[in-house]
Amino acid sequence: MIRVKAESFKLAQAFTISRGSRTQSDVLSVTIERDGVTGHGECLPYARYAETRESVTAQIESLPEAISRAELQEALPAGAARNAVDCALWDWEAKKAGRRIWEMAGLSAPVPQTTAYTLSLDTPDNMRAAAAKNAFRPMLKIKLGTPDDIARLEAVRAGAPDAKIILDANEGWDMETFLDIQRHLVRLDIAMVEQPLPAAGDEGLIGVERLVPICADEACHDRASIAHLRGKYDMINIKLDKTGGLTEALALRDLARAEGFKVMVGCMVGTSLGIAPATLVAQGAEVVDLDAPLLLAEDRDVPLHYEDGKVYPPQAALWG
Repeated sequence: MIRVKAESFKLAQAFTISRGSRTQSDVLSVTIERDGVTGHGECLPYARYAETRESVTAQIESLPEAISRAELQEALPAGAARNAVDCALWDWEAKKAGRRIWEMAGLSAPVPQTTAYTLSLDTPDNMRAAAAKNAFRPMLKIKLGTPDDIARLEAVRAGAPDAKIILDANEGWDMETFLDIQRHLVRLDIAMVEQPLPAAGDEGLIGVERLVPICADEACHDRASIAHLRGKYDMINIKLDKTGGLTEALALRDLARAEGFKVMVGCMVGTSLGIAPATLVAQGAEVVDLDAPLLLAEDRDVPLHYEDGKVYPPQAALWG
């Protein structure tokens, strides 16, 4: 039996990117019950990809009750619906076998990974204050995406002079803005830029000198994306809600490395249940951005553990 439930979790504070703000995480939880065993998964429908709770629920409810993970890859496209079901099936299989998921997937036992902590888009003064408050963290990710971002960059670096900083424009710049901002990135010791241009208009990145690595996010979904990223990006951001689950995420990671891309593993603003599978994909990644539970005011009963800037693998009581 496959069940879908809409749930909302309050954020600790408003989370703002170039496309808008949110004050809660609106997720869909999936449970799969077979043979007295229950598996759990979660997804976050994302309007950027024309997903709603209703459309994703309809996709999930269209599936046969006895669908397998292999059949699922063909039954649904990459996206939130397939992610929640795929991860629930992994969880069910692990519980049915009495083993941890990494053992079943032939992976090494996961270890804690240093994760970025995200500062949402705000005024320069507020972003400097937020950076100073979180300057103890080893890596900060800042949300940008406006023509006036230099002041924000300067403010965050002043607030956290020693932190590793990555930035995410969320498709918010045009080419002129990107080239202007890029001139300041080395001076401000910015480690990476994520999705500077709209995914549909990133051809301009071909042949442009890159002063810091550029990472594809909205431009990269699953393995089919890779052919369109060559020559534009140095790194890809793998998110389970884009790949359509752990199965495709692991395959995408392997293909990306074989094609010479570095790997970032990120997430939507979901709960610990949604982030738990990504901790497996994050093993050995150059950049890990799995901080969503830290942004919540409320989380699952058995949350992921965070300590000293690191995210720990999930307990079996949570997932896997």
